[in-house]
Amino acid sequence: MFEIATILLFISSAILLALSPGPDNVFVLTVSIARGPLAGVATTLGLCSGLVVHTAAVALGVAVFIQESALAFSLLKLGGALYLAWLAWKVFRAPAEELTSSSSSESYKRLYLRGVVMNIMNPKVSLFFLAFLPQFVNPQLGSVTLQIAILGLLFMLSAFLVFGLISLAAGRIGRFLRKGKGALILNRLSGVVFAGLAVKLLLSER
Repeated sequence: MFEIATILLFISSAILLALSPGPDNVFVLTVSIARGPLAGVATTLGLCSGLVVHTAAVALGVAVFIQESALAFSLLKLGGALYLAWLAWKVFRAPAEELTSSSSSESYKRLYLRGVVMNIMNPKVSLFFLAFLPQFVNPQLGSVTLQIAILGLLFMLSAFLVFGLISLAAGRIGRFLRKGKGALILNRLSGVVFAGLAVKLLLSER
């Protein structure tokens, strides 16, 4: 369906975009340092799963509604900001040992779900997909919906690759930082990062 050159351009663009500083990779970086590489990978899987919703929103035209409706954008933005603020509050209240331990499957499941919710509740991701994905769509090649779905999948795979590498690298660094009082410091820093992301999302504009 797509030409090889188009696919290569799209994937390289997606990788560069995933590498650029943003809420998602900062979130993965923070979780990986505080709780280890597997916790970062679980969060990454959640974030990438959330992209399925944004891809569907673009394919079905929902993203256009969010772009046109100030109320819909504001409600999603407020919901995402409140969720991040709630995460920050939980981090500040929890003991350092709890925040830096993620050995159970239940803990990984919670991290996965956090990634899903955080990604879905960020309306700017849908607007970004609405502006980015159609640039690589060619109606003459067939179903536009199918093309958008394929591009969304390729973007998810690219993001998973980048965020996965960030998780592994940051997790190794965090292994040394979590020793002694480092766990308490990471606890507080995680809370600050989540609170900062909440404020950043709340102040964002279309």
